[in-house]
Amino acid sequence: MKTPPPLAKAPLISDWVRFAPDRRLQVFSGRVELGQGNMTALAQIAADELDVDPACVAITGADTTRTPDEGFTSGSMSIVQGGMAIRFAASAARAVLLAEAAKLLQQDVETLSIEAGTVRRDGPDADLDLWDLAAGADLDVPVLDHARPKPPEARRIAGASLPRIDIAERVTGHPFVHDLAPDGLLHGRPVHPPALSARLVALDLDGLKARPGVVAVVRDGSFVGVVAETEHAAILAARWAANRAEWALDGDAPADPVAAIGASDEPAETVHEAGADPGSVAGTVYETAVTRQYLSHGSIGPSAALAEWSGDRLTIWSHTQGPYPLKEAIAMALDLDAGAIDVIHHPGSGCYGHNGADDVALDAALMARAVPGRPVLVVWSRADEFRSSPLGPGMQTRVRAVVGEDRRIAAMDVVANSAPHGNRPGRNGSPNLRAAAYLEHPKPPARSRDVPLANGGGTDRNAVPGYAIPNLRIAKRVVHAVPYRTSSMRALGGHLNVYALETLMDDIAAEIGEDPVAFRLAHLDDARARAVVEAAVAETGGAFGSEAGEGAGWGLGYARYKNTAAYCAIATRVEVEEDVRVTDVFAAIDPGEAINPDGIINQTEGGIIQAASWTLKEALRFDGLAVATETWLDYPILTFSEVPRITVRVIPRPEEPPLGCAEAAQGPMAAALGNAVFQALGARVRDLPLTRDAIVTALSS
Repeated sequence: MKTPPPLAKAPLISDWVRFAPDRRLQVFSGRVELGQGNMTALAQIAADELDVDPACVAITGADTTRTPDEGFTSGSMSIVQGGMAIRFAASAARAVLLAEAAKLLQQDVETLSIEAGTVRRDGPDADLDLWDLAAGADLDVPVLDHARPKPPEARRIAGASLPRIDIAERVTGHPFVHDLAPDGLLHGRPVHPPALSARLVALDLDGLKARPGVVAVVRDGSFVGVVAETEHAAILAARWAANRAEWALDGDAPADPVAAIGASDEPAETVHEAGADPGSVAGTVYETAVTRQYLSHGSIGPSAALAEWSGDRLTIWSHTQGPYPLKEAIAMALDLDAGAIDVIHHPGSGCYGHNGADDVALDAALMARAVPGRPVLVVWSRADEFRSSPLGPGMQTRVRAVVGEDRRIAAMDVVANSAPHGNRPGRNGSPNLRAAAYLEHPKPPARSRDVPLANGGGTDRNAVPGYAIPNLRIAKRVVHAVPYRTSSMRALGGHLNVYALETLMDDIAAEIGEDPVAFRLAHLDDARARAVVEAAVAETGGAFGSEAGEGAGWGLGYARYKNTAAYCAIATRVEVEEDVRVTDVFAAIDPGEAINPDGIINQTEGGIIQAASWTLKEALRFDGLAVATETWLDYPILTFSEVPRITVRVIPRPEEPPLGCAEAAQGPMAAALGNAVFQALGARVRDLPLTRDAIVTALSS
């Protein structure tokens, strides 16, 4: 079993597990709960390795004051890396404590076992439990010196669909950072510049300070923040300032932001080659070029943060995906020692990717510095969220395939073009926080280096086809010459790249008269890939491939996420009238070891719904250099009444390592929708979203 990377920064057993006096097992994770249920699965792993009741496990997510530094919770790596670190650490704790018991009982350790947290020797209770033993044992020792994870057949808790441990608080409590209300609370609101390149020319600061309820006004360069006694007063004062501020805008905006990406002359980088140059391979050529608009994260609740300065120390409560990277980024932005900053994760309303959570944390820190000793809560408006948080990048992907006389794909050339994906806080030597670019001593976003393909890729994520194609050339072009700030959104380039590859697979199959399922299977030499494709189709009960009805169609999409994570195939049925309506979705997913199957189903369902919304509806609007979208009225998302019937089949493989699965459905769902619309109408829609206008354009071309 490979050594989990997080153990490099947190090598000791005590970094991960401790035994509390109240008979609780304390587990510390550097991951954060974003609504994906990962804390439940992580607790299961620890309970399994230590043979304790999961109910006694108390797990703490990322907190720079007490948990390991695991960077960002991203890329579907919570279980793959974080979970395996906890498995190693818990198994090491078990070994150390059993050795302590053997010493106390003067017995061979092989004769001892643990059941429900109690030591047994050849069956009888030894009147020792793990908490008794931990009091005298040294857990400040390296995990790798003692780790002995259980074999798959010995696991009893990992693999079970235990209920989510965070649901009760979500339903009955006030779980979000937006709801925090410590003593002395003040409320802050930023006055956002209209575009990333905007500079503040004039604002009546004295008039702003005189607004009712205002406690402080912060101006640092082009950053303006208002601190007030009540939320209402802060909102009204910020609105007053926004209506009176004068801004200067630098730079030019493209007439069509997505077309500009496809037409860019920035250099492309070849990231993968196999066999001969695809351009030299003889056969029938098939091509496609597909696009995706810029997207918003569209979290139901906007970004928020709470900050407080106490002397020279800054504490931030944030729903960031990376408390440790945010700590470093804020230190960089404010020219502080990172050791003087604590970032504590507190849940928000959910986000998969880099939204405004980190930006609003810097906003809160800047405003709280003006009122030391008092906490300041900053909640962005809906318009702030659309206009000021990082955007999901616009993209264009071009694919050229060559089919030989044997009716099989002999070569493929893929070029993925995109605005940057890899601009998370602290990356590329810049804070990558919006307000940092506006300060008197600005620290603008650095040029993105994108996510390397070896780490899953960014622009080129899933651009390498998962099929047995002998001759390949895959390139990416990261287009920096766009005036909009973009960063990571769930699946990164995988959403559009899988759409491009899988819709072209259907185009070729239709042209040569082959069944789309059989055509895929003929190109798949990975048994696990074949199994998910066959399972998704089988779940339709024979409906896939049959007549779907007038104006209706079935579509299939497949990918192995990042070509290294979970395998996922999706079959979907749509009806096309005024708009595209998804009626049924059947998914099959192979996640390797399934720690919590119900959690995997939930994540797959969520990914399906989110990908359907992106693919059918979502697109940001621009007004020159500024994002023009301000409300849900001009950014439609899938509604509750439009959610289709969804069936997810999990193919667990307990003998295999766990694979990241939370983002696996994005690309296959998009492709399945595109292929279903193609079957329903006989026209290929190449520009997302699949709106009525896009369909009409495709039908008329």
